[in-house]
Amino acid sequence: MNKLFLTISLFLTLISCNEKVTNSILVSNNIELKEAIENAKAGDDIVLKEGIYKDIEIKFYGEGTKENPISLRAETVGKVFIEGVSNLRIGGNYLEVSGLFFRNGYTPTKDAIAFKINNDTVANYSSVTNCVILDYNQLQRDKDDLWVQFYGTHNKLANCYIAGKTNGGPTVRVDLKGNQSIRNYHQIVNNHFGPRPRKGGARGETIQLGSSFTSMSPSNTTIANNLFEECNGEVEIISSKTNFNLIKNNVFYKSEGSVVTRHGNYATIDGNYFIGDGENKQFGGIRIVNTGHTIINNYFYNIIGENFRSPLAVMNGIPKSPLNRYNQVTDVVVAYNTYVNCKSPWQFGVGTNIAQAAVLPKSEIRSARALRTVVANNVIYNKEGDKNPIIEHDKADGVKFKDNIINNQGVDYADSKRIKATSFELTKVGEQVYLPKLKSDLDIYTGFGFNTITEDLFGNSRKKANSIGATVQGEFKDPSILDKTKYGADWYSNVVEAKEAKVYAVNNSSELIAKLKEAENGAVLELKEGTYAISKSLIINKTITIQSKESEKAKITYSGLDDSPLFELNPYGLLNIKNITLSGNGKNHAFANLNKNMSNHFGLTVSGSQISNFNYVLKAYKQTFAEEVTFKNSTISNCENGIELSEEINDRGDYNTEYLTVDNCTFNNVKQNVIDYYRGGYDESTIGGNLLVSNSTFTNSGSKEKNKMLLNHRGIVNVNITNNTFKNNKVQFVSILWGAKNNTASKNTLVNSGKIKTEENLVMKLMY
Repeated sequence: MNKLFLTISLFLTLISCNEKVTNSILVSNNIELKEAIENAKAGDDIVLKEGIYKDIEIKFYGEGTKENPISLRAETVGKVFIEGVSNLRIGGNYLEVSGLFFRNGYTPTKDAIAFKINNDTVANYSSVTNCVILDYNQLQRDKDDLWVQFYGTHNKLANCYIAGKTNGGPTVRVDLKGNQSIRNYHQIVNNHFGPRPRKGGARGETIQLGSSFTSMSPSNTTIANNLFEECNGEVEIISSKTNFNLIKNNVFYKSEGSVVTRHGNYATIDGNYFIGDGENKQFGGIRIVNTGHTIINNYFYNIIGENFRSPLAVMNGIPKSPLNRYNQVTDVVVAYNTYVNCKSPWQFGVGTNIAQAAVLPKSEIRSARALRTVVANNVIYNKEGDKNPIIEHDKADGVKFKDNIINNQGVDYADSKRIKATSFELTKVGEQVYLPKLKSDLDIYTGFGFNTITEDLFGNSRKKANSIGATVQGEFKDPSILDKTKYGADWYSNVVEAKEAKVYAVNNSSELIAKLKEAENGAVLELKEGTYAISKSLIINKTITIQSKESEKAKITYSGLDDSPLFELNPYGLLNIKNITLSGNGKNHAFANLNKNMSNHFGLTVSGSQISNFNYVLKAYKQTFAEEVTFKNSTISNCENGIELSEEINDRGDYNTEYLTVDNCTFNNVKQNVIDYYRGGYDESTIGGNLLVSNSTFTNSGSKEKNKMLLNHRGIVNVNITNNTFKNNKVQFVSILWGAKNNTASKNTLVNSGKIKTEENLVMKLMY
């Protein structure tokens, strides 16, 4: 009887230990929330009542258990808003946060959500799920922060939607400083990382795993089953800077960057989709640095990026590299990948800069080529033949190529020993997914460790019936990789139905002012012929078009204060001016953004217009950014300054716009800063700026330019000056091109206007 009694007692004790305990506590303000957290016990469910929680710093701490975690959740998902100067810090064990919406604000600390309270209290076995963080930006672009930062171990970010970060700092980061955060086994899974706009400078990763100074530490972080959509912050979408990370089954859709093993070793990049459009060269694939990585089962479609953004970029390293630079690639396996309609998909020796030795210290020269690297069992298909499927920026003599095939449509190429020409067709499996139909008699390389590659892109077994390429042969099921319902918060969608733009008829100045305020985002203000006298800046804080009615011509005259703009471009202000005459008083500006608190981007397009008698045509202040600034078919005359985008002089790689286009325009008597577009710092983390000046005429301009140069574009990577006429401009140089970058000039006519010079190796300030 005693033994039976003890057995029953032990059984009942075990049941009670594993029993789910729930104590629901509804709170509606900060005081109630603090009290609930202070008194929380394992199993407590703290419920935030629907509403807006503004200027709140939540410290969520406690000791839950695996069976009975402590939860903090929205009463109704998506209806609890964290706004203003607010953040969330989590510390303790087995804590769960869900259903919150961070918007209309920014964090007062360096993290919006941090898995720690302080250095002594980190989170473990805790999660943030089914939340949204949208446009939660600092007021100043150069004030860096992170939206989610991991500390501790075994924490999870899952089923969240995160988008719109414009200020500096990775969107999500894993910190490894301290023993409490190494071998962390964090999970970043099933999230939708929505558009991260171009930043115009470094420090714009979507996910960063560690830093160069913790790059020798094991992280064991998993990034899996996420959708990365238009993540364009910089060249590195995911920057792996620690060891033993797994990047698996993610979709990178039209994202201007790559997955990069920037520092650290032994990353596995397995079964991911990289989807481009065959036109944008900024959409990238995988870039390899360091040792021991495994790149398998990945699918690349319409990726035509070059160098750092090529589908497969294997970098040169720096001999005896410091931790924060580029280590040599060694002992890497690139196997069982499929490339469809990708231009020059394999590029080796990327980043070699031996030619710039004259302007760089020896510690910066990337001359160490890849060693002991295997590229095997890969498939390339080109709808149009590619003469250079492999590009060697430096010799790939340390790379072994085995059993790779290509259907190059019969076009000759130079690497027949490395890739075998083979005839095969594609099968459409789903949207953006086309897979090769291969014969069963193709050779399959079985190198050291290849027996551990047991599954394909879809999870099918390679042991039963193996094949080269990302998938084994058989019946393919549509993976529905772009079905957004598979990712992110189940209550939020970023799909917006297109609406026809509403047109507002404008007859006089007071109507212009009133209807600009009234108009909805995307609207058109159509001005009747006549003169519109404006004395105070018109605020542009949405997408708006202002145009003359049909063939009529409206004129806007501005008499506002000195140095004030006719059009004040605020965050989210995207202005399109069509067929309008703009005139100032010589001391004010046509267009300018705010000189502080530009928490989001602006944009400007001017076409078919005449602009005269302004101090500045466009004045962009420091810490402001436009993805595109365009002037077409327009005349700019009798202005003190022209288009000025040159206040990012910190030499950290920042600049004020990604694309500056001037096409079929006339500049006459613009005294200085005719076009002034600056990027400083020897940085390769961004596109680097794009300047196109074409089919335009410049006369009697630049007379007050102190450096005697008409077009200033120092440090801009992509410059094309073509088919222009430069006449009677009192300058020494029309332009100085950066020969080592993509700077070109062609078909220009120069009359009494100095010359165009190429400077091969531009001296730039090192950022590192």
